[in-house]
Amino acid sequence: MPDAPDLSLLLKRTFGYGTFRPLQREIIEATLAGQDVFALLPTGGGKSLCFQLPALARPGLTVVVSPLIALMKDQVDALQASGVAATFLNSTLGADESRARLRGLHRGEYKLLYAAPERLMLEGWVENLKAWNVTCLAIDEAHCVSEWGHDFRPEYRQLSKLRTALPDVPVMALTATATGRVRTDIITHLKLREPAMFVASFNRPNLTYRVIPKDEPLKQVIDFVRQREHESGIIYCASRATTERVAEALAGRGFLARPYHAGLTGDERAGNQEAFLRDDTRIICATIAFGMGINKPNVRWIIHHDLPKNVEGYYQETGRAGRDGLPGDCLLLFSAGDIAKQTHFLDEITNEQEQQVARTQLRQIVHYAESSGCRRTELLAYFGEKFPLDNCGACDNCLEPRDTYDGTIVAQKFLSCVYRIAQNSRFGVGMNHIIEVLTGADTEKVRRWGHDRLTTYGIGAEFSRPQWAAVGRELMRLGYLTVAEGEYATLELTPEGMAILKARTPITLTKPMNLPKAKRATRREGDIECDEILFERLRTLRRKLADERKVPAYIVFGDTTLRAMASYYPNTPDAMEGIPGMGEKKRAEFAEVFAAEIAAYLATSSRQAFK
Repeated sequence: MPDAPDLSLLLKRTFGYGTFRPLQREIIEATLAGQDVFALLPTGGGKSLCFQLPALARPGLTVVVSPLIALMKDQVDALQASGVAATFLNSTLGADESRARLRGLHRGEYKLLYAAPERLMLEGWVENLKAWNVTCLAIDEAHCVSEWGHDFRPEYRQLSKLRTALPDVPVMALTATATGRVRTDIITHLKLREPAMFVASFNRPNLTYRVIPKDEPLKQVIDFVRQREHESGIIYCASRATTERVAEALAGRGFLARPYHAGLTGDERAGNQEAFLRDDTRIICATIAFGMGINKPNVRWIIHHDLPKNVEGYYQETGRAGRDGLPGDCLLLFSAGDIAKQTHFLDEITNEQEQQVARTQLRQIVHYAESSGCRRTELLAYFGEKFPLDNCGACDNCLEPRDTYDGTIVAQKFLSCVYRIAQNSRFGVGMNHIIEVLTGADTEKVRRWGHDRLTTYGIGAEFSRPQWAAVGRELMRLGYLTVAEGEYATLELTPEGMAILKARTPITLTKPMNLPKAKRATRREGDIECDEILFERLRTLRRKLADERKVPAYIVFGDTTLRAMASYYPNTPDAMEGIPGMGEKKRAEFAEVFAAEIAAYLATSSRQAFK
């Protein structure tokens, strides 16, 4: 195994970075020592480097299992641009090209091979792997092995056969999101042997989280995008029809926007994705079919037009912003109507256990959306991590705390209504029925069950039904109400709820979210201050060079590298030393042309001073 300085040198020479991200060095050293490894690094945490760098530091071939064809090509293009001998084999290649790559593998020409799990299970492939001197098996997106993960793929279960076929080859499993249950599944199903465990923080300090009430969503989206005209972003929608409608509305106003969903042909999807990766289109309006493994580092914002199904999916989708460490904005449009829509879909799930899991997940994401507490604290708590600060300074609730009010009487009305119904009927009812009793609704069920004769009937006429629903959900968040186990989502008092009902304890409630005033923070976590005019010139040059090579722009350089150039003004190739992302091959290929562009700019413009 190379000693520590050699790893740093390899990192600098090949990828142009002077330091490792958290846990990368430890993961690399463990796999080079021959250990099995389980690595959980959040999106943007540098997972790929954990198997790419060791592949260069040891003899033989590293096989990378990847579930997505687009991601394979993407990573191989980026590695080749950095001078690394990497290839992929998948269904997009013609027979001649596949044979040529197989010949190269038999001759030992490659350090990394990317392949889908199905490919590795084909007849004769175990013999191939044995012949190619495989020295590491890296399984990316390893959560796909678990039925409890958010993207289960049965073919991933077959990978355990490789453990038997290649017993001496260390296995590395990598994922960006996994609860405790999913982690156990990964280790069990992939037959990892006493793996070295690495779990990074789920915190993404460069992301800002906001939730606003959905009100004329198309206008809200357009207003948001107008403030970010030159930035790339993704708008997640619940249905295909909405993705089409939003994309058309944006395109009609001059924005570069395209849809992405399973209803498009394979060619249309691939074309729209490629256009996004190459910055030919700035905005993708997508269902959740889009995104896993999209390695575009300069996505600056994510909008959720509709309520996501669960917190894990939401975290994964927002995590596609700011992968380069520069700031990213995440906006969720939230309405009670979305809860009703999702509940309707859940009612159609026939498997009772699946339906219960989905209901729990929906309650968790609604809890997140309505919470008045720090969004970051809520997200991290979902993954079992405690955020150490009271105020993250980068979410709506921390930047602009919502007003509170004395909700004692309101809470007493709601809790006593739940109590009276349970006492009178000996069975529980759901949120909607409680609200109907509170507001004095004249329905068949209210009359049949005699709930129009309760003392709490009609005592809540001062609030609308959505307002009472928000109160009910907040009382659940505060721990005074809970959803009973069983087929129906009935509400019941917790011991704490019963105690405050009896003692008439004062309760503070949070006022509903207001629509925010249009404004944008001037300085955000992860920002690299730079000469914005020069940055745009360098982006134009990068685009020209990328188009000539038929690759996405970030394969040439990421935004972090360009912003560093636009901050330090390196106007000679030698002055490029120390610019992040400037490895030896890229320096040889691009330093001169970028230095010349900076020198030309300085001939007519003066330098600015940045901290």
